[in-house]
Amino acid sequence: QLQLVESGGGLVQPGGSLRLSCAASSGFTLDYYTIAWFRQAPGKERERISCITRSLGSTKYADSVKGRFTISRDNAKNTVYLQMNSLKPEDTAVYYCAADLHYYCSVYAGSFNYWGQGTQVTISS
Repeated sequence: QLQLVESGGGLVQPGGSLRLSCAASSGFTLDYYTIAWFRQAPGKERERISCITRSLGSTKYADSVKGRFTISRDNAKNTVYLQMNSLKPEDTAVYYCAADLHYYCSVYAGSFNYWGQGTQVTISS
């Protein structure tokens, strides 16, 4: 079964940048999957913030991160990245990558069957 591992979270000051990585377990090719990044802040629902589809590589962003975050694939490294710039305190959350075999970017967490364990991102001065 596909397993996902996120990395790259941490504590940064407002205005700073982080790059999150989502890697697949051995034997699985992430290019075959639609990959999404979700985040969940304390007391809030899990929110899909970005997505990249399998095949066409179409991307989607939540309005809250559009223009600041960029999702990309590195097929040679079998990794999907989320580059996060101009970070704000309200970006503080646990960030999860999720994968599934559909060809579209669903906003619903229930549409994704494979999840990583999450990585904490904290934006604070």
